[in-house]
Formats: sequence, structure tokens, C-alpha cells
Amino acid sequence: MGNTDKFEMIADIYDTSERIQIAKVSSNAICEYLADTKSKNAIDFGCGTGLVGMNLVNDFYSMLFLDISQNMINQINQKISGSNIQNAATLCFDFEKESLLDLHADYIIMAQVLLHINDVELVLSRLYEVLNESGHLLIVDFDKNENIVSDMVHNGFDQMALTDIMTKIGCRNIQSKTFYTGRKIFMGHDASLFILDSQK
Repeated sequence: MGNTDKFEMIADIYDTSERIQIAKVSSNAICEYLADTKSKNAIDFGCGTGLVGMNLVNDFYSMLFLDISQNMINQINQKISGSNIQNAATLCFDFEKESLLDLHADYIIMAQVLLHINDVELVLSRLYEVLNESGHLLIVDFDKNENIVSDMVHNGFDQMALTDIMTKIGCRNIQSKTFYTGRKIFMGHDASLFILDSQK
């Protein structure tokens, strides 16, 4: 998984109307979990072309768009400069290969990223280290879907099993819910999205 080569190739055609719509629904769901964030720093982890994070950038003091794909980062850089956004930065980095100890954030957002990650617990624990005390890790992803069989991605996640992983790495105040169901939104299958909020 990781699928970096694929994302490098599709970066400039990634922003389809369907993806923009899902990103809007996802960022609206994330907004429900944000409180007093105007002075907070955020990371949009696995940001892709920034579809979710760009909807939320004004809710934070600063936002770092972080992705493994340089072409995706190039797309965001164009959006940031094109919209003259002053409180955003970008970073191309692979958290599955190494941790970044000098990086810190109050909020980390992962929207449809976890399904591309091989070692879920490893990456989540590294992100936990990046969080400031009382910081939030917010995950948006697909509920587990047995109809999907793929070597490229996980077939979604069981919310209780993911909660167990979050608890194991040290997270507290974990809450999750399914917030959206759509037709053919996950590899051609009908699927639902959940949001999970956890705190350090």
C-alpha cells in the first residue's frame, strides 16, 4: 500500500466533482469537532491535493499540508499561492519510513488516508508523538466493507477495532460515528464514512 506511484500520476486530475463533494462532507463533519482552534496548529496528513484541508485552513492559526506524493504537494502549492493563503505550508514526507520528531501540532486530520497505510498502528503511534498535549487526532475513513477485496487498500475499518488501536497507543476521549453513506464511493461500491476523534 502507500500507492505513491499511482498518486503521483493522477495528481493533476485528482480533483473530480465526486472527490470535491466527499471532501466537503468530510470537512463539515470535522468542523463539528473543532473548538477554539483559531490559535491552534493543524496538520492535514496524507492531504492529497488538499481538498479537505483547504476547507478548514481558515479555522486554524496555521496548517501544514503533508503528503508522500510530491506531485500532490505541487498541486496544493498552486492552490495556496493562487488564493494568497498566508497561514499554510507544505511538506513531502513518508511517515511509514521514519518519524519526524521536530514536528508538532494541536490537530492532525486524516481524511481517507488510513486505508492506504500498511502498518496502521505504527503510523498512528508516530502521529500521536507529533500531537501536543491534549491535541486531537481526527480520522475520516470508510466503514469496513467486506464486498471490497483489494491489494491496494484496506477494505475500510471497524470503528471498535480502530478505537482499540487508538486506546493502545495512548489516546483518550475517543468517539466515533458514521456520518455519510453514498453510492459507489469506495472502489465502485456503495459505502459509508465514519469520523473518529481522539485526544492525547
